[in-house]
Amino acid sequence: MKQLQDIVKTLQTPHIEGNTAVEVLDITADSRAVKAGSLFIALDGATVDGHNYVNKAVEAGAVAVLVSKPVEVSGDVCVITVEDTRKAMMACVPYFFDYPANSMRMIGVTGTNGKTTTTHMIRHILKGQGHKVGVIGTVHIMIGDTSYPIHNTTPDVVDLQHILHQMVEEGVTHCVMEVSSHALALGRVSGVEYDTAVFTNLTQDHLDFHKTFENYLAAKCKLFEQVSAPNQTKSGKGAIINIDDEYGHRVIEKTTAPIITYSIDGKGTLNAHDVEMTPKSSRYTVSYDGNDYTVAMNTTGLFNVYNTLAAIGACLLEGISMEDIDKAMKTFSAVPGRFELIEEGQPFAVVVDYAHTPDGLENILQTAKAIQENRIIVVFGCGGDRDATKRPIMGRIAAQYGDIVYVTSDNPRTEDPVQIVKDVEVGVKEGLREGSHYEVIVDRREAIQHAIQNAKPGDIVLIAGKGHEDYQILKDKTIHFDDREEARAALKEI
Repeated sequence: MKQLQDIVKTLQTPHIEGNTAVEVLDITADSRAVKAGSLFIALDGATVDGHNYVNKAVEAGAVAVLVSKPVEVSGDVCVITVEDTRKAMMACVPYFFDYPANSMRMIGVTGTNGKTTTTHMIRHILKGQGHKVGVIGTVHIMIGDTSYPIHNTTPDVVDLQHILHQMVEEGVTHCVMEVSSHALALGRVSGVEYDTAVFTNLTQDHLDFHKTFENYLAAKCKLFEQVSAPNQTKSGKGAIINIDDEYGHRVIEKTTAPIITYSIDGKGTLNAHDVEMTPKSSRYTVSYDGNDYTVAMNTTGLFNVYNTLAAIGACLLEGISMEDIDKAMKTFSAVPGRFELIEEGQPFAVVVDYAHTPDGLENILQTAKAIQENRIIVVFGCGGDRDATKRPIMGRIAAQYGDIVYVTSDNPRTEDPVQIVKDVEVGVKEGLREGSHYEVIVDRREAIQHAIQNAKPGDIVLIAGKGHEDYQILKDKTIHFDDREEARAALKEI
């Protein structure tokens, strides 16, 4: 609850018509969420203009509206006009919720791949030290042990500040969140003061939005610029950076905060070596500050060694000892949909993974290669209305590692799934090895069934692209679809 006259003080040169001596009980940019006492923010979006819903908001009980265009409203409603309502929202919403990020340790994880697993590893270690931890990311929102659904990796300003406020109300001491490049570029994390920034890696993705790779990198770097910005309210800042990634040095240049780098090539302040992997676990030695420690975990893959190093670095900055970190990692379980093994007693491995970028797909295929006994069977596709340039690249990667490749559909959205598959197929043909082959099966359920029906003892069936998702987005509707459920059903049939 805030006085409207105090809220308008956060805005630049607002034009006010009406009484500001009223209480604001809620703030929203969604006219459907307006209730008595709300301040409604009219955003002019790509497909919907909030100014068309101002009177609907007033009818629902809004006491004030924030606009950038002339509007006519009925009743005793205050109209606040600004040049840009989106920028105004970034200023007034964190104030309305009392800047909740300032009351917690905020750990932001950014990068193309590994964000979800890294945030959950950090949560697991912090929880082991008795902290109440919040998580915001691709899979869900967690407040303590309670999970809530999420629609964007990083929610918009209103939703994010509301979630952070709820975390503070419920006694959360540490919030670990995935920070997407979209969120950084669009200002969704405005008003959030981070204490630790983590960089996992950077490979091609989201060029449909950022247009160039340099723009994509610049968006990611905003998190590291912010963590060392002047005039912040909290101390104890730091950055954790993957120095093996070719862009790690570029990220380092963007921050003056204390830095922990990590590596498996001996270049970091945290160095992993003597890595041992099985299909279900991994173990390695990590050198830090002149000492060696053994880290064992119930997840596999070199990419997860990197994820662990990122999590270790973040928790070291929180004052947790290597001994306690190692103890916690022994009980960490894989995140849903991240190299998740599907077991129904079959004589071959079935793995579901979220990999939907060239680098992500290659990482899990390299892991499969390292533990394979027989053939690698790959089921994957590429999403519609997203970066189309990565489609042939991913097709080439799948063919280079896979013995059998099933090219299929994956969230086609408004695009023709057949055309998407054709784009992928170009790369598959280029990457085919002698003795390997591929098949196009647009129906994803059928593709999964074929892969499992054709698997032999010792094979690895890798179903990539959707991971934890339980839906398929089509042109005119969204249907329930879960790769894990489909794999189990196919396994039971055989």
